Amino acid sequence: MSDGNGGLIRLQTKDFKSDQEVRWCPGCGDYAILNVVQGFMPELGLRREDIVFVSGIGCAARFPYYMQTYGMHSIHGRAPAIATGLAATRRDLSVWVVTGDGDALSIGGNHLIHALRRNVNLKILLFNNRIYGLTKGQYSPTSERGKVTKSTPMGSVDRPFHPLAIAIGAEATFVARALDTDKPGLTAVLRAAAAHRGAAFVEILQNCNIYNDGAWEHVRDDKANRLYLEEGAEIRWGDSGIRMGADGTLEVVPAADGGLLVHDPRREDPGLAFALARLTYTGLGAVPLGVFRAVERPVYDEAVAEQIAEARAARGDGDLAALVAGSDTWEIAEP
Repeated sequence: MSDGNGGLIRLQTKDFKSDQEVRWCPGCGDYAILNVVQGFMPELGLRREDIVFVSGIGCAARFPYYMQTYGMHSIHGRAPAIATGLAATRRDLSVWVVTGDGDALSIGGNHLIHALRRNVNLKILLFNNRIYGLTKGQYSPTSERGKVTKSTPMGSVDRPFHPLAIAIGAEATFVARALDTDKPGLTAVLRAAAAHRGAAFVEILQNCNIYNDGAWEHVRDDKANRLYLEEGAEIRWGDSGIRMGADGTLEVVPAADGGLLVHDPRREDPGLAFALARLTYTGLGAVPLGVFRAVERPVYDEAVAEQIAEARAARGDGDLAALVAGSDTWEIAEP
């Protein structure tokens, strides 16, 4: 990265820490995520003014205040839509979206899936704590069935969303999962997401120690329950592995039996990635982490720029004043 005068700028973690007091509940998993992101940012090799963080509403949405970059604390659920406009008009920027399971998958679900299907050049980090934390502990779209909260005193009867399955179903070109307290794993996923051209969706399992403490304790506290997906490697952990059953479904078998699936995130067909995304600790005995899907497809921002260039080449820049005052305007007469 150049300073504009031929010199090189080498930023450090401290350069991405703002002067704002970090105000999350003591022990919140957001602290760990913030530290990892701030520590990773220098790897981008970009000036701070070339990086933007956009958030919606929720605990995670405080993120832009704590990053010494440009940022916007936007509207509930609309961060992907606002970030789409920014990414499409300023292709020189590295645009990141920070959201939560309630913000992104409830009121913001529509905006999320369209940003993914369009393949906008965004990096979307979804903090999933399976609860509404900012509004004091209501169940969220990812809360498990039977979840007792202030809004479901007799237990939730809803079926929860699988965030990665939604992303893959929307034809996202990059889908990954990481854990808030797993610094090496989260950093590796961020690195892969940043290198991807197009929409990168990263679910980060995050602990809310006030309203939903221990939601991910089976994978946070016990590393043996982490199934890391590695490109070109068999899908296995401990003495167990994943194999394709005769009926086409995935099954857990002893790794020694052989015939295990080899992970291929670049597989164009999303079927296998979708099946992996739906594997849960309850049925698997482990939680898959890492990159589930990473394929290439035309990027929305680039397609828009090409279309504008073609229009200018054919018709020139146009006349905005003439367009506004053209024949497609009318006056409404008073009664």
